[in-house]
Amino acid sequence: MVDVICMGEAMVELSLASEPGGRAAVGFAGDTLNTAIYLKRQAPDLGVAYATCLGRDPLSDQMVSMMEAEALDCSLVARHDTRLPGLYAISTDGAGERSFYYWRDQSAARQMLAPGGLRLQDLARGRILYLSAITLAILPADHRQAFLDWLPVFRQAGGQLAFDSNYRPRLWTDPATARAAVETAWRQTDIALPSVDDEMALFGDASEVDVLNRLARFGVRSGALKRGALGPVSLDGSAAGPFPPAPRVVDSTAAGDSFNAGYLAARLTGAPEDQALMAGHQLAARVVGVKGAILPRVEAVSGPDAEGAA
Repeated sequence: MVDVICMGEAMVELSLASEPGGRAAVGFAGDTLNTAIYLKRQAPDLGVAYATCLGRDPLSDQMVSMMEAEALDCSLVARHDTRLPGLYAISTDGAGERSFYYWRDQSAARQMLAPGGLRLQDLARGRILYLSAITLAILPADHRQAFLDWLPVFRQAGGQLAFDSNYRPRLWTDPATARAAVETAWRQTDIALPSVDDEMALFGDASEVDVLNRLARFGVRSGALKRGALGPVSLDGSAAGPFPPAPRVVDSTAAGDSFNAGYLAARLTGAPEDQALMAGHQLAARVVGVKGAILPRVEAVSGPDAEGAA
């Protein structure tokens, strides 16, 4: 049994150079992987595992080595005999906003719940299972439905679901399919980590109040709503800001992922809600102040306690 299993797709990341002719930097990332890494860094005493499927190629081997170097449990990293990890490229404009370009349609992670991959009972090894709507989106429809049908079984056995509705329209066949899957997940969620922009884009809510009211109708009672520079708001109404904006925004990659990690790390180690919100916000502020999804270790550990951007 581990404290947290983070489930999703680990990808090869190309950070494109801003200057003509510059070289791209190669790394490894993915929304739930980013959260897993930051969660383990922020709460070293928590057992954190990553669940995915990779290939049997040198990049997959390097990715596992990177996860192990971050002290993640890799026993739930399945390997596919013929598929490779997905790849994405990021270009960043002068304001730190990103454009993404993906090569992931045939990635190994899409087959993580296929025969020979992970079994649903493997995921029950976690006290908390963390995933996002991206995790759901990449699964074939029958695998996704089987997983969603299993969630009540997992929770009835004492497991808890932490979920982020990280909405990427291009990963879904249509918005209706995405809405149905995300609503099902919300109705099984114990710790909710939505962002207001994703929720409004997917469900057509007109305002933050509408988002909060709809989530309440779905049964969401606990967690944090991410609101960018405005800072987070507690979904149970127990804590709020103010949350000063980040002093510098270089690259917003992994802002939400790192907030989730900081919030979960604080909450799972006994911090009250207001401190958990601030922990997530401050970690996100450090992350958006540098380029790339994953901070160098020295920056992550000893970087300034900059004041947030979740």
